[in-house]
Amino acid sequence: MPLRLDSRDGDFAAAFTALVDARREADADVSRDVTAILRRVRAEGDAALADYTARFDRHDLNVSGWAVTPAECRAALESIPTELRDALQLAAARITAYHEKQKPQDSDGVDGAGVRLGARWSAVDAAGLYVPGGRAAYPSSLLMNVIPAKVAGVSRIAMVTPTPGGEINPLVLAAAQIAGIEEIWRVGGAQAVAALAYGTDRIRPVDVITGPGNAWVAEAKRQLYGVVGIDMVAGPSEIVVVADAKNDPEWIAADLLSQSEHDPTSQSILFTDDAAFADAAAAAVERQIPRLSTGAVAAASWAVNGAIILVRDWDEAMPLVDRLAPEHLELAVDDPDALFAQVRHAGSVFLGRMTPEAVGDYVAGPNHVLPTGRRARFSSGLSVLDFMKRTSFLGLDQGAVNAIGPAAVALAKAEGLPAHAASVALRLQ
Repeated sequence: MPLRLDSRDGDFAAAFTALVDARREADADVSRDVTAILRRVRAEGDAALADYTARFDRHDLNVSGWAVTPAECRAALESIPTELRDALQLAAARITAYHEKQKPQDSDGVDGAGVRLGARWSAVDAAGLYVPGGRAAYPSSLLMNVIPAKVAGVSRIAMVTPTPGGEINPLVLAAAQIAGIEEIWRVGGAQAVAALAYGTDRIRPVDVITGPGNAWVAEAKRQLYGVVGIDMVAGPSEIVVVADAKNDPEWIAADLLSQSEHDPTSQSILFTDDAAFADAAAAAVERQIPRLSTGAVAAASWAVNGAIILVRDWDEAMPLVDRLAPEHLELAVDDPDALFAQVRHAGSVFLGRMTPEAVGDYVAGPNHVLPTGRRARFSSGLSVLDFMKRTSFLGLDQGAVNAIGPAAVALAKAEGLPAHAASVALRLQ
């Protein structure tokens, strides 16, 4: 059974703190194993990739082929049902339209002291995209990662994906064709992340690596940050639903299970101000689990990591929600905007009873690559900016040097850096 908490109980504060602090992520063994994999790929390159692929994905890259060809992607797109093709194209169009609005503007101007100041934005040269295979093969994630890079203007996008038994999900290839990816490698795991970061004889290195993966992939990205940029260190998925008794408990149960079915370590939490609705939603979850093909995973997640929290009112609930800093937050109440105004920490917020989180996973437009593990306190979801960097610039004439230079000289001397001071002082009139 999921955790049940009531804010009226004397031990509520301690119990809620324990919920916030609970870890659901990789342990030290994963970190140690990943370190060894990264070291070996850096030293041995393609030979290490071939060995790990044979061991973990059960096929020989020299037989099945290292790269997926453009012809395979075209064939995959043509082979899928029209309904799915149309759905992927709709998703791609909406994701593109949303992310086009994120492109930053360059700036260039002269301030009151006569100093020219500005900033210029440019895309990274190359981005690497990790696409899960096996249990988690998500064409939607491919679109969510590739399209912001394309909008940013990245000229080279290299995709890596595990292909267990040499097989790859045709929907993933269809999405790759729609997104315009031309470089796809049949490697996965921490070793694929290492290849993207360090480069091998076959795979050229990239500047930024994005995309979801298992604990080993997440740990590889964490360890390689600094060698390359990364989107984030993603942990198990999570959702918080704030719902009153006017909701249909079946709807709310389905929303909770939409995250529980991802993985046994996922987390779904319901906040409500009505005890009878809490019971009804819990009962609806139990009714729905046996109907799901993912029921075993969802049941494990709900039993171990799920929670139902009864509060007196929403003013009490919202600070608690902020402490959880959830990846996904649904506000299924009469006036969701009033509650949204109180939210400081959440990856993405879904407003109103008719806005299930799942629509955001596919076709709404905003990115579904979001901070997990309470990281929404300090980070944001994937965006165009993750594939761009800002270069500042400035220009001074004699008047500008005379206006602000003496202060620079004074500060340089105070810091004990005489060459800094001289480089400015020599230009003063």
